[in-house]
Amino acid sequence: MSARAETSGSSVSPLPAVLVLAGGPDEERAVSLESAAGVAAALREAGAVVHEVTIDRPTLDELAAMPGEVVFPVLHGVFGEGGPLQDLLVEQGRPFVGSGPTAARLAMDKLATKLVSASLGIPTLPACVLSAQDAVLSMELPVVVKPVHEGSSVGLHLCEDAAAWARAHGAASRDIKARPGRVYMVEPMVRGRELTVGVLECGGDVSVLPIVEIAAAGGVYDYAAKYDRDDTRYVVEPELPGGIAARCRDAAVTLVRAMGIRHLGRVDFLLDGEGAAWLLEVNTMPGFTGHSLLPMAARAAGMEMPGLCARLVRAAMQNAERASARCMDE
Repeated sequence: MSARAETSGSSVSPLPAVLVLAGGPDEERAVSLESAAGVAAALREAGAVVHEVTIDRPTLDELAAMPGEVVFPVLHGVFGEGGPLQDLLVEQGRPFVGSGPTAARLAMDKLATKLVSASLGIPTLPACVLSAQDAVLSMELPVVVKPVHEGSSVGLHLCEDAAAWARAHGAASRDIKARPGRVYMVEPMVRGRELTVGVLECGGDVSVLPIVEIAAAGGVYDYAAKYDRDDTRYVVEPELPGGIAARCRDAAVTLVRAMGIRHLGRVDFLLDGEGAAWLLEVNTMPGFTGHSLLPMAARAAGMEMPGLCARLVRAAMQNAERASARCMDE
């Protein structure tokens, strides 16, 4: 199912007051601040009263004292996107945009996402955990090294040869020592085309936004290519080999449903030279910056930022209303 633009008119109920959360303690804090500003501006344009609050690690009491009927947590990273904040939001009781704690944790874990993908028959590259105590590489070069629980290409290392692997292993090992609990993974490096599929969910219905291809000028879609540089090209609904677009869309919907992702998500694939599309990862709170892919895809579907953000707030309200009705029935 394709996403359609948010309609306007008397049949659409007014938006509630929205608490837009920004910041967080994670490495993607700067991206969160920019994303949240974009969401807040869009919701105001859509007619909502918006309360913007920049947070670090709020307590339950601090969160409860913040104004707003619905929470839109525009945070990226382990705390804000990967479960801990979602735990607080569930306990606090207000409707909120985005996935619940279980789906958030599952999607933040790239290895867990790969296991789900493989169990569903969706192709994904093999991967293993990097051992800081053992520098022997267990797969053939070239490889990619990256943290298991980060987004925005934070900590990404591309290893074409043994020297690059040694540097990446050393950097990852130092990071693991400095941050207990940090986990890195290793997977084969495959040259190809990066594709992303944005999805919107409401009440179990998943709609798919146009596919976007990312062509980074330097060949690597890293943090700088995503947020700092202006030479990355984005192609909406690119020409793809026969059947690839349908397979990526179907895989995205299957994954979103299986993982319990709600309201919004972005599923990333790598199309290799042989025509195989490999699942890379799933993002449960994609960016809302000027470079971000979900708003870009929504715009191509006829849904500008105000309509997109309003749709997500209404999805959160409907989710809470259905949950309340189930409790009453029980």
